[in-house]
Amino acid sequence: MDGKTDSVLITPVKSSKVKPEDTVPEMGDLSISDNINTSTPSKPSYGHPRSLSAAPKFSLSGSQQTDGYAEARSQVNYYLKDNIDGVQAIAEHSNQTTQQFVIKQAESIAEFIDELVQCVKPGLGNAELENELKATIAAQLKRRSPAGRYTEKTDTDMFNSAVRFLKWLCPGSDSTFSKTNEKHIYPCFVELINFVAELVVRPLLDQQPTSFDEKPKRLVRSYRKTDVKPDNAEGRRRIDMALKCDALHYNNMSDDDEYDEDSIQFSEERLKAKDGRNDERPNYSRIFAVVEVKPDTSAANIEKGFAQLVEYSKGVYWNQHNRRFIWGLVSGGSNVKACILGPNFLLASQFMDVTTAAGRLELIGFLVNWSFCELPKLGYDPTIRFNRVHKCFTVDMADSNESKLTQTTYYLRKIVVFAERVFGRHTRCFVVGRQPPSLEANCDHSGDILIKDAWPEVSGSAEDDMRDESKLLKRVSNGLAGHSEFEGMYPKYISGGRMQIQNAHGDSVDDTTRTILGETVWAQLGDLPLRAHMRIAMSGVGEPLKTIQSIPELIVVIYDVMRCHMGILKHCQILHRDISEANILVRHDGTGVHGMLIDFDHAISITDDGYAKHAERTGTVPFMSVSNLENLQPKRTALDDWESIIYILCWLGTFGWNSDTRPSGSVADLNIASWDGNNVMKIANSKRDHMHSSDIFTGITKGFNPNIPYIAALKDIVEGLRAVLIDSHSDPDLRGAIIIQDRIPRDDSNDVFGGYEFKMRPDPFVERAAHWESISERLLAKLKIYAQGAKKLL
Repeated sequence: MDGKTDSVLITPVKSSKVKPEDTVPEMGDLSISDNINTSTPSKPSYGHPRSLSAAPKFSLSGSQQTDGYAEARSQVNYYLKDNIDGVQAIAEHSNQTTQQFVIKQAESIAEFIDELVQCVKPGLGNAELENELKATIAAQLKRRSPAGRYTEKTDTDMFNSAVRFLKWLCPGSDSTFSKTNEKHIYPCFVELINFVAELVVRPLLDQQPTSFDEKPKRLVRSYRKTDVKPDNAEGRRRIDMALKCDALHYNNMSDDDEYDEDSIQFSEERLKAKDGRNDERPNYSRIFAVVEVKPDTSAANIEKGFAQLVEYSKGVYWNQHNRRFIWGLVSGGSNVKACILGPNFLLASQFMDVTTAAGRLELIGFLVNWSFCELPKLGYDPTIRFNRVHKCFTVDMADSNESKLTQTTYYLRKIVVFAERVFGRHTRCFVVGRQPPSLEANCDHSGDILIKDAWPEVSGSAEDDMRDESKLLKRVSNGLAGHSEFEGMYPKYISGGRMQIQNAHGDSVDDTTRTILGETVWAQLGDLPLRAHMRIAMSGVGEPLKTIQSIPELIVVIYDVMRCHMGILKHCQILHRDISEANILVRHDGTGVHGMLIDFDHAISITDDGYAKHAERTGTVPFMSVSNLENLQPKRTALDDWESIIYILCWLGTFGWNSDTRPSGSVADLNIASWDGNNVMKIANSKRDHMHSSDIFTGITKGFNPNIPYIAALKDIVEGLRAVLIDSHSDPDLRGAIIIQDRIPRDDSNDVFGGYEFKMRPDPFVERAAHWESISERLLAKLKIYAQGAKKLL
């Protein structure tokens, strides 16, 4: 396998085939973490369900733009692996025969451009240069044009293009061009990329493709608008350049055809083009790759280029729900780096110097590979497709029935979770049905299914990975199957697991970050954690927590969630470990409002004594327990999740849960603001201080929004829960939140000066962990009383 595990087609099942009525949305046409989530929790990940036709804009306010760039720089420092060999080879076609043909095409294009470069000679007048360039272009195009297909108009277009990019490739050829002015470089880079794209579909006549694999599948071109804000972005941030993919059609498809089996771009984009859409302005729903240009290769400028690449790629993930990873380019003067951004990596190649023949060949080869390679190598997921018959998107799932794998295609109705971060799990959630929406006009959608698509860290093979969320959810479904009291409070497993990808030999292997990058690149990344593409189908669909109407509803929902949490712990021996507002859903039925606990990404099996078997930090920072933040021993217990519930209620009481309950004044100076940030130990110390006593804790509850109805009741509830967790213990070692240091007089007759010695008391969080079961029972009983009172108000 020459060190590669390159992909051909992502499929949930090895024998999967694209249905005749389906096409794969390649060019971002699905418009619509790390373990520790540092995204702002006051803006929860679970937004209102949206239809695919009503996608939100990717939005950054002025302050968020500044914060976004600062975050991107921090992520570059953490995730970047620079000067990696073989980055460009990730985009090579996995069929070696096809790749040899692609190499020939790249070499012939590079030779053409080299001839143009050689035309630029010292002392040559403008008229002489123009004649020489036009003659070279005409000769080359005639070699690439079948009889009767050559036109002088193409000569003129390509001449105008060449004149621009030669200023960049030939330093000193134009006194008005400055290679240290990035705005001078923009049009040159645009024209070079588009010049190569034009030649991709014009192979030399003696090197014509002999099979479909040897035909380019798409043209990768640059939008002509540069230094521009994409159409569907808000705020002031402008990207330098953006690339797009245009699918090629080989059967003269008309705009009225339902399906073109050679097409990898669905017809909606072509229909928009008929309406006169300006396709020269970038749009995050179609951007294939972001290009950032800097004036030179200084460390500061290249680092800035990487940070901007990360910041703007967030918009691509947000708008394109079939993206597995993203390509990008960063240029410093005449030197270009190929970049790839995945769930937990940002890799950059060595510089490719476009002023040298070798550098140009390397860049051109990379661009040509993009036009020929298989769809997954561009970063797209072909199991999420647009069905042109029913005008909706579909998602494929693998189903296991008596050891036999079959495939089920579901039809998308809503998107409830968007991938809003460049790095991390890239979690997306889709509400789907078994029938196309066009056939369900009178359906009440009571049988809706939720599909979760994510890239979590994994350990070992799929068979040995006991932290596989699909396996844990299946255990929960089986463990609670006979307990009707928890019905509707948790998602029920239908099918799922790791997605599969076919390698160059046609064998199905797990779709992982290692599979994406190939062995040559992977070997250079040291101990980079492995991530796998997971997809799970489950029944039970709720609304985000922001849809609650009042504090009484909130308390009822929280009680259901923690009742289910404790039931899962008791009957399934699974600890959730990531209680956050994003993982709590709301359901309404004829009996009232109910809560639902979701997202078992961080869940883990517990030992017989109730401890989690692993103690790594997990969760959303403002809601993480002190033991979690400090990574204390012993391992995590249910008390950590109960502590998270208190923090969630405090957060919602202060910041609200939707636009109607948001505070009107400034909240920056409130004590609770110290629960968020990047310094987890500082946050832990702050929580210890606030939780230590009821008097100190009032410093948190005083910050609750007084304009929310029943806010006084919420204060009483969180203070009551804190008292059960922290204060109400007969053993003094279990009380409080701060580690007390006692000063004890020395009893030493030989010490004529007297004095004191200091002794540390046990950590109360550690001491309480041993009593997690009894404390949890008292907390649940207390919360039940509050919920019963809340129901009377509904």
